[in-house]
Amino acid sequence: MRPFLPACSTLKMLSAGFAALLLLGCQATDAKKVQPETPDFGSNVMILDPGMSPEVIQTKLDNLFKQQESNQFGPERYAVLFKPGVYHNKVKLGFYTQLLGLGQFPDDVMLQGGIQVEAAWHEEDATQNFWRSVENLSVTPDNGTMQWAVSQAAPLRRIHVRGNMLLDDNGGWSSGGFIADSLIDQQINSGTQQQWLTRNSNMGSWTNANWNMVFVGVKNAPDADHWPTPPYTVVEQTPVVREKPFLTLDNAGAYQVFVPALRSKTQGISWQDTRPQGETVPLTQFYIAKAATDTAATINAALGKGKHLLLTPGIYRLDKPLQVNLPNTIVLGLGIATLQPVAGNAAMSIADIDGVKLGGVLFDAGEKNSQVLLQLGDSKSNISHAQNPTTLHDVFFRVGGAAVGNTTHSVIINSNHVIGDNLWVWRGDHGNGIGWATNKTKHGIVVNGDDVTMYGLFVEHFHNYQTVWNGENGAVYFYQSEAPYDVPNQQSWMNGNVNGFASYKVGDHVTHHTAIGMGVYCFFNENPEVKLNSAIEAPAGENIRFSHVTSVSLGGTGEITHVLNEVGETSKPGHEVSRVP
Repeated sequence: MRPFLPACSTLKMLSAGFAALLLLGCQATDAKKVQPETPDFGSNVMILDPGMSPEVIQTKLDNLFKQQESNQFGPERYAVLFKPGVYHNKVKLGFYTQLLGLGQFPDDVMLQGGIQVEAAWHEEDATQNFWRSVENLSVTPDNGTMQWAVSQAAPLRRIHVRGNMLLDDNGGWSSGGFIADSLIDQQINSGTQQQWLTRNSNMGSWTNANWNMVFVGVKNAPDADHWPTPPYTVVEQTPVVREKPFLTLDNAGAYQVFVPALRSKTQGISWQDTRPQGETVPLTQFYIAKAATDTAATINAALGKGKHLLLTPGIYRLDKPLQVNLPNTIVLGLGIATLQPVAGNAAMSIADIDGVKLGGVLFDAGEKNSQVLLQLGDSKSNISHAQNPTTLHDVFFRVGGAAVGNTTHSVIINSNHVIGDNLWVWRGDHGNGIGWATNKTKHGIVVNGDDVTMYGLFVEHFHNYQTVWNGENGAVYFYQSEAPYDVPNQQSWMNGNVNGFASYKVGDHVTHHTAIGMGVYCFFNENPEVKLNSAIEAPAGENIRFSHVTSVSLGGTGEITHVLNEVGETSKPGHEVSRVP
């Protein structure tokens, strides 16, 4: 028979000696409870504890930054995990590095010193500060202002900034950007940022603007009544969204992933309540993949057994697509985990199912052409996922830059009701493997599904239409796009008898579509005589709605003749910016 052991709370009722012995046993038991085994995340995940020496932590962080500051196309990937507590450190953040607080709320991890991204490595030009992220922690900047001089693929999520924010570096150009589910106590100064999306956040105030500043579900958003002076676009409530799942620790110190619930018609942060709505999934239900040892076969075997997937930092070279075939599967990348096809295959295929959550992954095209890198649904169907949509969070695509890459399409969405939340779809314009006939493509993104919603869609430099939208009831809140820089001549870039391919093409059959806060730019530096007839092509109709659309000839290098179909003034040398309200 198992011996009776009284609860620790009853020890004071026992004799002093017996109570002392039992208390030692309780302490040992409690220690085991609060110190579960740490999962093997591999050598590219740095786990920090507030009990560590601040000097030791600072040395680790400084060495990491020194390696990654200008490592734009290197293979290294890192995640830095902060256990709950207070840290007296300042973090400078370089390429392919993710900072992640492991608390259940952002204020559980307090970084007293700050986080900084600047662009000294690129002469204060932040337009190439890509591929890094911070989430789920609070920051107290040492000088009162957190500098976050970034461009695309550098999201801030679920953070609390106890001070101000500055989004550029000493007046150098910057081309971001994305903040979601965050609290900024004081002012955000966007500086030279060309465009920016802020979603479901609280802030003290906002100052500055350039071409396209969009606020969706933001408390204390600026006054948008005088667009385009300044060019602020405000949507009071976010129609429907699920915040990105995140890694955290439970009260006993065990790792888990929290999956926020789907929410509708919201404004402000999701974590003001003591018990946020959502689901907690123990990390024991995840397959923890490592790029050095895992293959498409090993990962697919785990997915087929019902495991969720945690991709630790690294580059996963895949000879077959990862197959996500079970509803509600979570695929979460750490440290900008990268999927690269090597045999002309897709990198991932998601079946036409409910509730998949994909976040924190970079899809990098291989040298052998793929038809598509990521596909959702085999083909267009009538299946509704309105109650439990698939969501894409901080999902990025790259064709060329690190090396030669080729893909016909980067992403095809056939499923209905998909929600995209910060997608950058990029055909490289600099780096390695770059050229009109080198990193070959057609479209960046093709949306065939109905009722698809995008918050923050960035698509750049593809050979044909950047974005093709064939589904009904599509909605886009913030769009940023650049035409290909490297068009050799007009004859090489004709859509029949029309000059060039519009950035954003809505199918001729579509009857319902909404797009709000759009910027389309050209920089035809290979041949400044090249012209693009129209930034956007869409059918006419009372339910085809575009609002606050801007076209820009960057530095007057090339021409966009019209903004929307045949409407809008020409963006050209001497008149670089044109708008349609």
